[in-house]
Amino acid sequence: MVLKHFLPNQHVKSIFEITPDTLAERGVKGIITDLDNTLVEWDRPNATPKLIKWFEDMKNSNIKVTIVSNNNENRVKAFSEPLNIPFIYQARKPMGRAFRRALTEMGLQQDETVVIGDQLLTDVLGGNRSGFHTVLVVPVAQTDGFITRFNRKVERRILNFFRKKGMIQWED
Repeated sequence: MVLKHFLPNQHVKSIFEITPDTLAERGVKGIITDLDNTLVEWDRPNATPKLIKWFEDMKNSNIKVTIVSNNNENRVKAFSEPLNIPFIYQARKPMGRAFRRALTEMGLQQDETVVIGDQLLTDVLGGNRSGFHTVLVVPVAQTDGFITRFNRKVERRILNFFRKKGMIQWED
């Protein structure tokens, strides 16, 4: 069933529910994460103190993080560079190329890496199609850019279908 590609392996309320301990239990050594509305609001230029600590906790636990975003170079670079976090911009998710590139740059295997994001149509679909464990997070902000607003309408329909079929138990 094609729709299965949209079904995340895991769902969390925020990135902060994902800890080095929970990742280590699963043998995870790397994270490919979206930026906008996954880590911070799409219109927030910099990381929050809480997020900076989350990145530090990952680094101290030898868990590599790469930001993979469909956004432009200026946005992704301005956010990532001060934190010294590797990044890929204009990733064209759900296409698999950026996911494979991130994996190669981190020097990890697929089964050692998770994909985290707030959108089914880009992050989850791309991660699933590329064979990763996918984690859907509740979007940080209640507002979105134009394309994302359209995507959210489609996502709601897909999530409702999964709910009716008993394939997911969480609430929005």
